[in-house]
Amino acid sequence: MNWTNVRLILSREIRDQLRDRRTLFMIFVLPILLYPLLGMSFFQVAQFTEEKPSSVLVVGARDLAHLPPLVENRQFAARLFNHSDQARRDGADRVGLLEVHFARDEPEGPDRKRSNPRAEAAGAIQAGQYDAAVYFPPDFADRLEAFREALRPGTHRPEEPEETDPTAETPAAQGTPSVPRPEIIYSTANEKSQIAFARLFSVLERWRQEIVQEELAKVGLPTSATRPFDVRSADVAEETGLRGAAVWSKVLPILLLVWALTGAFYPAIDLCAGEKERGTLETLLSSPAERSEIVLGKLVTIMLFSMATAVLNLVSMGVTGWLILAQLPQFGPPSPTAAVWLSIALVPVSALFSALCLALAAFARSTKEGQYYLMPLLLVTMPLVILPMAPGVELNLGNSLIPVTGVVLLLRSMLEGNFWLDWPFALPVAAVTLACCLLSIRWAVEQFNSESVLFREGERLDVGLWLRHLLQDRRPTPTVAGAASCGVLILLLRFFLSLSVSMPDGFRGLAVLAIVTQLAVILAPALVMTVMLTTSAGQTLLLRRPAWATLPAVAALAVVLHPSVDALRAAVLQLYPVSEQTAKALEGMFRGAPAFWQLVLVVAVVPAICEEIAFRGFILSGFRHLGHKYRAIFYSALFFGLSHVILQQQIVACLVGVVIGLVVVQTGSIWPGVLFHLIHNTLGLLVAQVSGKVTPQLLDRWPALAWLVSPSDDGMLFRWPVVVASGLAACALLAWFQRLPYSKSSEEERHEALLRASETDD
Repeated sequence: MNWTNVRLILSREIRDQLRDRRTLFMIFVLPILLYPLLGMSFFQVAQFTEEKPSSVLVVGARDLAHLPPLVENRQFAARLFNHSDQARRDGADRVGLLEVHFARDEPEGPDRKRSNPRAEAAGAIQAGQYDAAVYFPPDFADRLEAFREALRPGTHRPEEPEETDPTAETPAAQGTPSVPRPEIIYSTANEKSQIAFARLFSVLERWRQEIVQEELAKVGLPTSATRPFDVRSADVAEETGLRGAAVWSKVLPILLLVWALTGAFYPAIDLCAGEKERGTLETLLSSPAERSEIVLGKLVTIMLFSMATAVLNLVSMGVTGWLILAQLPQFGPPSPTAAVWLSIALVPVSALFSALCLALAAFARSTKEGQYYLMPLLLVTMPLVILPMAPGVELNLGNSLIPVTGVVLLLRSMLEGNFWLDWPFALPVAAVTLACCLLSIRWAVEQFNSESVLFREGERLDVGLWLRHLLQDRRPTPTVAGAASCGVLILLLRFFLSLSVSMPDGFRGLAVLAIVTQLAVILAPALVMTVMLTTSAGQTLLLRRPAWATLPAVAALAVVLHPSVDALRAAVLQLYPVSEQTAKALEGMFRGAPAFWQLVLVVAVVPAICEEIAFRGFILSGFRHLGHKYRAIFYSALFFGLSHVILQQQIVACLVGVVIGLVVVQTGSIWPGVLFHLIHNTLGLLVAQVSGKVTPQLLDRWPALAWLVSPSDDGMLFRWPVVVASGLAACALLAWFQRLPYSKSSEEERHEALLRASETDD
């Protein structure tokens, strides 16, 4: 690495960017103007917004004369709105927010039975004539008075039958008359109706309090008897200077990541796709600078502009938000330490997004095409940014290992002043972010090392010609696009099947669902695409016979690796616990299994055949054309893991899929993978069957067994010496498989030849 070349490229790129007035406006001018203009617009629009009155229909209120007045002068009583100092100042305005309309008088005599005022009120609400209605049942006032009379001291309480309809009347104490409850009729499909419900409910609640206070006064009790104490509140955030930190901790981290991504994208497009259009990229690539030096110079340039964009937006937004929110007593300015934490997090975040944008920009043929890549990048990034906003998502070890999400959670915790509580999670967050940065930078370097990526020609899509080429010009094995399409198709079919089928209850439903899923969702797409897109099913699905010596080695590998996989499963469950509802559902699915061999058939035999044909057959064969053996193994294992339903299963299955993929590639046959898969799943079922029987009494009877396993709340766990020995033995067997000669694809041979040539040149 020649740092002089990096410095020269960096200075060149910065000068080019500073000459672009559009870039200068986006980075330096727009952030300074955007948020003040948004604040001004907010205040201007607020002048035109006002609360609209709600139209309320009152049914059955003519018999409420001897109760505290609910309606005065054809409006709800003003005192029912005066529940705070602010409301006392605005009492008249609040009264006008509820427009009262009275229903027609109920008919007397035989017509009264045929009348249904409640149904008429509900129909009026549905028709949109009123926003809400309050319905008082017949004889409401008389029955309320009887109820109050029965509660007074010295009053005989007749025994009455217990109410059977809780929706019709309010339950009462034993021997006390029940009281029909007023009912508010509204529609949740209408926002105005919901607002009317909230206003009307608060009015009726205060009216009920007045009735209680009047009754207490009649029996000589003070009105404070229903409110023996008041609750005071003390905000400790005011003492620590963190008042309003909960709001800033949610806003600032998201803005930091969004603007760091946006600020990195547009300079990256200009530095790569823009240079292609200007014809200057070829000159730069023909210079003495290496591709890695060119990438590093461009990467640092993009990082500087990304950081500048994020800082200016945060400063402008912080100042504007502070001036606006300072008028609200519950909010305060951001803590001075917020600038420190945001600055520390900005560097790795900018490096990550800059490398991703640089790699995508290198793939774009033009600036116009590069603009299309922003939306997919945002669609991938934004769920990771928004995830911490979900209720119940907190910073823990499991969440700290999620890229981007861990950074947002850690920043939120630091901005809330929880440094001493959550600082241990800074290390895993930093490690994951650094690993993502290194992988992104490596991807960008590989993009610049590929001439087919940098200078690929424009392609015009002709659907008919494409389909004809797809069906006629077939090859013995699928292409990379075909493998990716098969994996995506399997995931989509699995997703829609999970939405259309309910969780099975019992083994019979589990068996039907599992077999249908394996045959129709996983096996069928792979077989259909094998017939349509390839000329050799045997070569595509790796159906050749393996060397007989590899089969015992594969069986031994599956056995010795199981304790390590079991420990991995326990660790994953510790990081990401399964909810109680999911755990009960999983237990119910295995209830009623007639025999162990049927469990093996459904959970081990059928998945071993179908999943290996799909993922280590068709998909792995297609990804071999990438030219990287381990990358093909990882991609096929990733699709294999994602095909499982539960997150915890996906993590473990992905890692196990890497091992199976390596075995299949090294042996050149799918049958060792099928054997490994079968033994692995069978051992999992066997351990699950016997884990509940491993008790302390059994270990006392068999002391040798205590050296291998130990009982736990989740069943049986292998002891750490067994897990370590299992890992070492598995590594030894994998090393033996690694030394086996294997059949390479033409792309892998070409890639290895290029590597040898570059090493010779060095």
